[in-house]
Amino acid sequence: MLRIGVFVLAVLVLAGLAGHAVAEDAVLEFARDGAVVRRLDRAALEKGCGVATVELEDPYYGRRMAYVACPLAKVLEMGFGEASQQLAAHDYLLRARDGYVKPATGRRLMEPGGGLALADARREKAGEAGWAPIDRKQVDPAPFYVVWSQPGQQDTNVYPWPYQLVRIEVGSIAAAYPEIVPRTAAAGSEAWRGFDTFKGECVACHAINGQGGKVGPELNVPQSIVEYRPAEQIKAYVYDPETFRHTSMPAHRHLTPAQLDELVAYFRAMSTLKRDPGRLP
Repeated sequence: MLRIGVFVLAVLVLAGLAGHAVAEDAVLEFARDGAVVRRLDRAALEKGCGVATVELEDPYYGRRMAYVACPLAKVLEMGFGEASQQLAAHDYLLRARDGYVKPATGRRLMEPGGGLALADARREKAGEAGWAPIDRKQVDPAPFYVVWSQPGQQDTNVYPWPYQLVRIEVGSIAAAYPEIVPRTAAAGSEAWRGFDTFKGECVACHAINGQGGKVGPELNVPQSIVEYRPAEQIKAYVYDPETFRHTSMPAHRHLTPAQLDELVAYFRAMSTLKRDPGRLP
């Protein structure tokens, strides 16, 4: 009897510790310059963000889902204590519990349609605990999940959809990917303005010098795209790739002719700054 009692007590203690760990894990950190500036749990988020039930097409679950969610812009305002205009000027690193890091521009994160999912609304309504396993790895997406509800925002290569989110950090994409920086170009030049466009529109899918997204082709090594494609063709393809071939690459019809010129200027600047990780010793 004594052994059974001790065993039951141990199980209850472990269960209590596990529950405490889950509760502690359900906290979103906000960091700047490597230091945490605020920590918000679900209760604090719900109290301040204007929580609502949002239905959307989820690309990772592959079906329509309903979430208890906060507007992402409001979450950022709560976490960093800044107005939306100030927040839009920053770069961010979205850090997941498993170590995954997704870079994003403030301009992207402040777009209408972004949300921070706190729970699966249907499971919660049915009294089911936790989240359904997500993605091909079938992992637990807790504690938080960035989702997008408007048409055209379901492309995970263009819009950040990190699950297991535990930290939002004001951080430089240039610092995370130093080999994509046009460091020899003059400040304020077309190349630097093109770099801003590349960060906002391209880096999630494409790499420069092996740094950046892996979905689309590398654009600088061993040959730069400007070394084997005419500038006018590059600009036309970026603007509307479907006029060239059927592709998963999205159109960028919102880019102006000046922005397309600047993007090509950025590619030209980077063609002189090659660092090929595939050929390094």
